[in-house]
Amino acid sequence: MKIANVSAFQIFDSRGFPTLEVEVTLANGVKASGLVPSGASTGQFEALELRDGDPKRLRGKSVFKALSHVNHEIAKALIGMDVTRQEAIDARLVELDGTTNKSRLGANATLGVSMACARAAARHQGVELYEYLGQGQGNLIPLNEIQIFGGGAHAGWAIDIQDFLMIAVGAKSYEETLEMTFNVYHAAGDIMREQNRAAGLADEGGWWPVFNSNEEPFEFFLEAIKRAGYRPGKDVAISLDIAASDLFDGEHYRFKKEGKTFTPTEFCELMETWCTRYPIISIEDPFADTDFASWARFTERLGHRVQIIGDDLFTTNINRIAEGIDKKLANAVLIKLNQIGTVSETLQAIRLTQQAGWLPVVSARSGETEDAFISHLAVATNAGQLKVGSFARSERMVKWNENLRIQRSLGDKARFIGARLYERIFSD
Repeated sequence: MKIANVSAFQIFDSRGFPTLEVEVTLANGVKASGLVPSGASTGQFEALELRDGDPKRLRGKSVFKALSHVNHEIAKALIGMDVTRQEAIDARLVELDGTTNKSRLGANATLGVSMACARAAARHQGVELYEYLGQGQGNLIPLNEIQIFGGGAHAGWAIDIQDFLMIAVGAKSYEETLEMTFNVYHAAGDIMREQNRAAGLADEGGWWPVFNSNEEPFEFFLEAIKRAGYRPGKDVAISLDIAASDLFDGEHYRFKKEGKTFTPTEFCELMETWCTRYPIISIEDPFADTDFASWARFTERLGHRVQIIGDDLFTTNINRIAEGIDKKLANAVLIKLNQIGTVSETLQAIRLTQQAGWLPVVSARSGETEDAFISHLAVATNAGQLKVGSFARSERMVKWNENLRIQRSLGDKARFIGARLYERIFSD
């Protein structure tokens, strides 16, 4: 079925910043849209999110240039193409842009179009989006990674560490992951209020903390797990997002909250100490995206018992992922659609990760929308993990709720293996 029209509109994300919604219309009248997320803590190797930079319009955050690219150049190129040829559509977008990081048209322009085309194709074929993306092979409901405390760029640098998250490793069903999260999240909130430690909610819905150090949240986290009736490390494990590229000046890592400075070796030792002292099962971006030596050293020492995720390190880029696999820098890859800018390239990144025996973690951004595309992406690819933010705010909850709907749609075909997915990397 041919594409009849492509059009874009400026909408607003969960932080109230402008972003794009792209609508694709097919020759038979079918319409579908794609809503583009935006990150606050972005890696230097990500595809470029094109903003106008005009201080007179929305503090320079407007996206009218990207919108214009969709409505004119991109629309002209795609009208008449078969919407079910996703790889051809995305290849055309990459060719049109002509840069290595989509800086001419903007990754926000290309991604919105790519997502809308995928959803329109699914509707045309009368199937769910996860069925279309996974060619009927996806049926694994993901284990959730959910923020309890926010920090770093997501919470005004209240603490230097970006995310303290929970993984319900003891859950026997997807529904149980949500119930356990509810209990821990609200137990943490109770403790924060009792001790006057809560300053509100961070960008992704986790508690905006008032702590004196970067290690202090661990004790509050453990207490919340226990107060909710669970065993730390047995029922609920801790996951961290260090976002260390934001802490690295090229020579040292710095905790501005505490006025501490670490050499790469010292910082590596600190990360290892934390992973030994606390029930940490997963750690994301423990080192800067250029500090390959620390990544390799840490993975060699802890990769058999901790999921080590590259986000800024890989930016969903197959060339960087391939290099990481070759150099054994990690054992998992964070997957973000807008880091690379098309659905097809995202699917390639997931396949490469899985072929290496590594684990993909499909992820949202801090500036999110009500689009639940990534819920379908996680199931379609049998990724096994989904990181969306916290257990609050509708742009987060829509993703968790969509997985409940997908599970119902799958019926008896739905699988949930929970923490058993880590056996792939912990088997040694």
